[in-house]
Amino acid sequence: MSELSPTFEGRPLPRPDEPAYDQGLQFDLGTLFSRRRAFGLFGGMAASIALAACGNDDGTSSSGSGATTTAATETSTGSTGAAASAVDVIPEETAGPYPGDGSNGPDVLSQSGVVRSDITTSFGQYSGTAEGVPMSITFQILDADSGGVPYAGAAVYAWHCNREGGYSLYSDGFTEQNYLRGVQECDANGTVTFQSIFPACYSGRWPHIHFEVYPTLADATDVANKIATSQIAMPADVCSQVFENMEGYEASVANFSQVSLATDNVFGDDGGVHELGTVSGMVGEDLGVFLVAAVSATTQAVVDAPSGGGPGGAPPGGQP
Repeated sequence: MSELSPTFEGRPLPRPDEPAYDQGLQFDLGTLFSRRRAFGLFGGMAASIALAACGNDDGTSSSGSGATTTAATETSTGSTGAAASAVDVIPEETAGPYPGDGSNGPDVLSQSGVVRSDITTSFGQYSGTAEGVPMSITFQILDADSGGVPYAGAAVYAWHCNREGGYSLYSDGFTEQNYLRGVQECDANGTVTFQSIFPACYSGRWPHIHFEVYPTLADATDVANKIATSQIAMPADVCSQVFENMEGYEASVANFSQVSLATDNVFGDDGGVHELGTVSGMVGEDLGVFLVAAVSATTQAVVDAPSGGGPGGAPPGGQP
């Protein structure tokens, strides 16, 4: 096992054992000052360069621990001379062939027990546990319509493949499981944390985690109410560590060697710059991935239901 050096926007975290959003006021002010100075000096061109610098095509970051996911910009309010902060809305991505949200068959959103923090086990009529490298998944959801303030009360539905590259409810051998799926309500800071495992790399896709955002927990019972659908891209360095050293991920080694962020059919348009997670902790112990996602409730998310080998990419086993 090897230690990953946690950073946020290229800056070492003063509290390496805490999430990036809980580093103290001094660190937050330093982040805000750095952003304002960069945009004040270089304008829009510098913003593009800063985003490009967050992550390389192979998913690595300048610090080796992953890239941040949003960039703040300054906009003038006009005659008052005041400035308001704005954030980039997370790119809208496909939910893939295996969402489990009722858009193409299976629907965990309507089931009792889906609201939970630990998604490693199946619930309801199913039982079973997804084996793999333990990992926490933390989202901070921001309200882009209000200048990027935390979206308290929003709900996040997260799901991803298991160690073998299959999706519960869909893939051969896993249709009688519903693990690695769960919903949570954002706290006052707009954050939710799921306890899960590190996802596999299956053929044709960069390792990733799917998620949908809903305005409220009550809205999360119906996919028609979602306001955003996107994915987390896992950083290349931690992918290599897990796949090459941890039991059960052997098939991911070859698959991972044949894909890059630049060639991935979801992240390839921009190299995943807005969706590359920030990783902290140690593989096999306290590994965690963090993503900031700004969403807009005024833009209705697209409800898609691709089949088998559609834009989301089909993992081993395909449709039942």
